[in-house]
Amino acid sequence: MNLMKIRRILKRKKPEFLRQNWFRLKRLGKKWRRPRGRHSKLRRYMKAKGHVPNPGYGSPKAVRGLHPCGLREVRVFRPQDLEGLDPEKVCVRIASGVGEKKRREIVKKAEELKLKVLNPGRSE
Repeated sequence: MNLMKIRRILKRKKPEFLRQNWFRLKRLGKKWRRPRGRHSKLRRYMKAKGHVPNPGYGSPKAVRGLHPCGLREVRVFRPQDLEGLDPEKVCVRIASGVGEKKRREIVKKAEELKLKVLNPGRSE
């Protein structure tokens, strides 16, 4: 699949899956919770009560797990991890435990290899 087609698939809209009665009580929040009530209209898939997640809303296998830019994410801990990565297919995310000194080395090496770094940190 070419990159433009992948991006188009990734941008497809899915309904917002909201918790039942999220608008009534602020403490419920918008986080999804499965409706389990005996008389629940949402559980019974009644019209105009909201959307319930199901396998039909899933994305195709080809684009599942891709970053919105259309590339696969690879977690990197040290500069040596960048060797052998293809800049056409992969983007880099530096692990959270990596310090600033090593992070700068990773960013510098990624620039040489023309790899996209998703979280380069502050540049001075």
